[in-house]
Amino acid sequence: MVIMIQFAEVTPKNWRCSLSVREDQKTSVADKTKILAWAYIYRADRPQAFFLMDGETPIGMALWIDDAKTDSYYLFQFFIDQRYQGQGYGTEALEAIQDRMRREGKYPKVTMCCVEGPACPIGFYKKCGFRRNGKDFEDEIGMERAL
Repeated sequence: MVIMIQFAEVTPKNWRCSLSVREDQKTSVADKTKILAWAYIYRADRPQAFFLMDGETPIGMALWIDDAKTDSYYLFQFFIDQRYQGQGYGTEALEAIQDRMRREGKYPKVTMCCVEGPACPIGFYKKCGFRRNGKDFEDEIGMERAL
């Protein structure tokens, strides 16, 4: 199967699309409504909120912001719908996100946090080239990757 990830802007016509994570992941990942609220709250940091698409099918969502303090893009939220997990979409989508960041070229790295717990995706992020950066906060593990 060839996966071609595209980005779809969130609009009044598509924001209600059905996306969700597994029950055990709900303490680690926000739902799309919360992601859109964060995009609004962080509007001074140039939020980028997109649906991740495979053709016409929404398969996930991502939100990143400018983090001038750390000279990085901060990947605030990223998830693949439970129906599409384990099929390579996460790896392809994360690479597409980083490609978009590289093309823009504003920052040399991407930073993010993942929540510790049973569904913690740290192994996935390590497999994708992220490393711990020592900037843990409460139950969140700080990670980064050079672009």
